[in-house]
Amino acid sequence: MRTRGIGRRSILGGTAGLLAAPWVARAQAKTLRIGMQSIFSGPIALVGTSSRAGVQMEVERINSAGGLLGRQIEIVYRDSKGQPQEAARVARELVNSAGCELLLDAEASSGAFAVQEVVRDLGVACIHCNSETSSLTADPKIRVPTAFRVARQGVHDAIAGSAYLAEFANANKITKWATCSPDYAYGRDTTAQYLQFFKKFKSDIEVVTEAWPKLGQPDLTEVITKLIQAKPQALFTLLYAGDLSAFVNQGNVYALFSQMKVACPNFDYPVLTTIKNLPAGIQAATRYIETFPDTAANKAWGESYRKKYNEFPTNWSWENSLAVQFMEAAVKKANSTDGKAVAAALVGMKVNSPFGVDGTITMRDDHTTIGYAIGWGQTVPQPPYITSVKPADWGKILELETEWKKQQHYI
Repeated sequence: MRTRGIGRRSILGGTAGLLAAPWVARAQAKTLRIGMQSIFSGPIALVGTSSRAGVQMEVERINSAGGLLGRQIEIVYRDSKGQPQEAARVARELVNSAGCELLLDAEASSGAFAVQEVVRDLGVACIHCNSETSSLTADPKIRVPTAFRVARQGVHDAIAGSAYLAEFANANKITKWATCSPDYAYGRDTTAQYLQFFKKFKSDIEVVTEAWPKLGQPDLTEVITKLIQAKPQALFTLLYAGDLSAFVNQGNVYALFSQMKVACPNFDYPVLTTIKNLPAGIQAATRYIETFPDTAANKAWGESYRKKYNEFPTNWSWENSLAVQFMEAAVKKANSTDGKAVAAALVGMKVNSPFGVDGTITMRDDHTTIGYAIGWGQTVPQPPYITSVKPADWGKILELETEWKKQQHYI
């Protein structure tokens, strides 16, 4: 904390010093409010509800151990309804009106970019927990000094997924692909990244059609019909949450999965378990499954989550859990909730995590995490739902990410 207009002599021996001590003590004992806005309503409310569950697990752990800097944590939640302008408004309100000293941004990418500008203006420490659009942290013009990302980054997934799918396509003699992704920054940008790296690994692929359904679009009949009529050998889709469940359920009606191979990196447990008839053989990434990484720590975390909430965790669950772990470690290291101090502590920080390839995850100096588990396998209609998982090569990811950053003039 800073004191203004009070000299050193006054603090040490004067009346102001006598008044300052109890004021400081009260501030330290005061509840630490952390703001969190996300999508808690509508067709992709799973983003918000599973994010909140991941946060609550960690906060309960911290509070039961005495709190953070001796202060009990209170999370103040706000529903953005999936609207970027609302995400920005409630983020500002959380800091300016609700007295939140830190922010957890659990928005989809559409809202995260709006929140990023609020953080730039206010200087509060913020961790983006869900946004995967690479430019949020990769582009120095968009990056903010006090904002960080623990969510998996699109370019990392694109490199890992493209390498896997290139091998799959070669083995099955597939060259003609269709794409179907949500019509906003994440869907557009990450699809482009996948195709860029896919063509690097397999130069003869051809995209015969593209579909861009709106986020939360309930009826996908027109989209599915368009895909079938294009007669691709395989489909790549970045749909997720309720949109992905709806796509698979509606696609089953039209026998889509018997007419083309399908690849999707966004199958979370709630999607896998709620689809009426999960087709076998979909090429799928491991957003979160208890069997990958195949460690006691990962299995224990997943079982603890299910016991507490009576439901499976999602990708957003572990990302938000990790966000609290990073925030906790940074505040302790900085001995402060000041935005600049917390940011300085976060750069280069490594935390132990059940979601890391080697049991740790690192926050790089470009404000994004590396070393989290990425793998691809294929779906089966019963637990563990994704089998024959092949881990990604982080050495290759970092090598090609550097090339990509140079191409984008980010470095």
